[in-house]
Amino acid sequence: MTEMVRKITLSRAVRTMQDLFPLEYNFYPRSWILPEEFPLFVAELDHYIHTPLAKQLPIAVSTTGADGIWRDGRWVFSQPVPQVRMMKDSDPSWKPTFIVKPDGGCQGDGIYLIKDPSDIRLTGSIQSRPAVVQEYICKPLLVDKLKFDIRLYVLLKSLEPLEIYIAKDGLSRFCTEPYQEPTLKNLHQVFMHLTNYSLNIHSGNFIHSDNVNTGSKRTFSSILCRLSSRGADVKKLWSDIISLVIKTIIALTPELKVYYQSDIPAGKPGPTCFQILGFDILLMKNLKPMLLEVNANPSMRIEHEQELSPGVFENVPSPVDEEVKVAVIRDTLRLVDPQKKKRKDVQCQTLEHVSEANEELLDAGPADRREYGTTKSPEAGLPSLCLKQVFPKYAKQFNYLRLVDRVAALFIRFLGVKGTTKLGPTGFRTFVRNCKLSNSNFSMASVDILYIDITRRWNSMGIDHKESGMCLQAFVEAFFCLAQKKYKSLPLHEQVKSLIDFCEYHLAALDEKRLVCGRGIVERRSAVVPCQTDGLHLTPAAHTPLLNRTATATKFADYRNHRY
Repeated sequence: MTEMVRKITLSRAVRTMQDLFPLEYNFYPRSWILPEEFPLFVAELDHYIHTPLAKQLPIAVSTTGADGIWRDGRWVFSQPVPQVRMMKDSDPSWKPTFIVKPDGGCQGDGIYLIKDPSDIRLTGSIQSRPAVVQEYICKPLLVDKLKFDIRLYVLLKSLEPLEIYIAKDGLSRFCTEPYQEPTLKNLHQVFMHLTNYSLNIHSGNFIHSDNVNTGSKRTFSSILCRLSSRGADVKKLWSDIISLVIKTIIALTPELKVYYQSDIPAGKPGPTCFQILGFDILLMKNLKPMLLEVNANPSMRIEHEQELSPGVFENVPSPVDEEVKVAVIRDTLRLVDPQKKKRKDVQCQTLEHVSEANEELLDAGPADRREYGTTKSPEAGLPSLCLKQVFPKYAKQFNYLRLVDRVAALFIRFLGVKGTTKLGPTGFRTFVRNCKLSNSNFSMASVDILYIDITRRWNSMGIDHKESGMCLQAFVEAFFCLAQKKYKSLPLHEQVKSLIDFCEYHLAALDEKRLVCGRGIVERRSAVVPCQTDGLHLTPAAHTPLLNRTATATKFADYRNHRY
């Protein structure tokens, strides 16, 4: 998980989903991975500045109220846009602002703002320290004239099946200097632009408060109450945040599943691990939530250091942290408690005897009834859960996005050796052959060239050199390439879905064929079974190939209908 939420890995995962579903994933700022995409960043920035509609994403969205994303040199909007603020021709010095985040950085370490790619820190450090450069959100929502972000705690309770919970409250972490839009003069004022608690704690303006509604760290619920009192649609805001969280985890799960099958023993029943994630979210002026980053190991401290005298510090309880974090930890343990199911089973067995026990107690006196008293549930005295399930509760609304999950399932199927996370050339050829993707226009020689070109490029980026072969990201790229070759006239997400359906159909047919062949061998080796004299009697096992053929035929019919 720590690897998956590093800034570069997260950006790659979200970008893959932006390629498939640009409007659904417009909650993540446009990003470039350095050093390999530095020339692309410079070229696109030049085009970005000299395009009439090239104001930054947050400005275009907040000005019009329409959701939009900058893709391939143009804006893509979810609805017609009546007017977009134009770049002032009279101000040639205007340039968008970008934020540079080192890949392995945490707690604000190494983050800074730029307006020009020629910034010496950018070009001088990227070779030794990979980073992500993103569009800076210049129009954030302000409270008390201060910029702030939201830390929400998300429990990934299970990966297969996917189960996600979101804490009903979070933390709002404030900057300590009044916000101004970035200029060359204020770019370096970290207490104005960066919301990281670990940075602002060192500001002379930082306010420790025992009240959850005031200070430099507050509860998110206090912010929601304030917004609600001003007439904001808080329910829609929560809905948008839930959507952001689910979509982000959907982007991360494909690669997580590859690592999961490699590390977790096969055949072990039920979920074997869980994770509490920290989602950092920024609200724009129009209350659109934007994802800043995801933390695999969010701080669970419920105290802060206070300087009693020069050089003498004391740990002081933080009521705001305690209110939010204690509930998250407590309820996570309640949800993942392995003894919980056993207790439920015992309670069910106990309830079967309740009626009999009650009949016996009818003849007993009050003292006897008190002695017979039942044991209370361990959770009887605990408050209601602060963690709200959002998946699979809302699965129907989001399952259409899980295309890369299905691609990852194909990848895992052909990995071969248990414990590996990379696909060898033989595995890739077997995938193409079994799914019947080669033809006169795409020979197996072309398959080998595709494998070598994509694998070599991904390996040159420094992606996990522990194993040789094709990683999942490279396989996804190859799969997209094959989909575009086969279904040229469709949008990318329909191309990918059609190829997934095509592959799954042929693999299901192959599995059925192997099942029938295997059963035939067993039958030939077994003794001859006498025929029934009163008619034909089929066992459930005899029906299985027929059912499989029916399901496969139905799936292929659906695939053909979708294609044509």
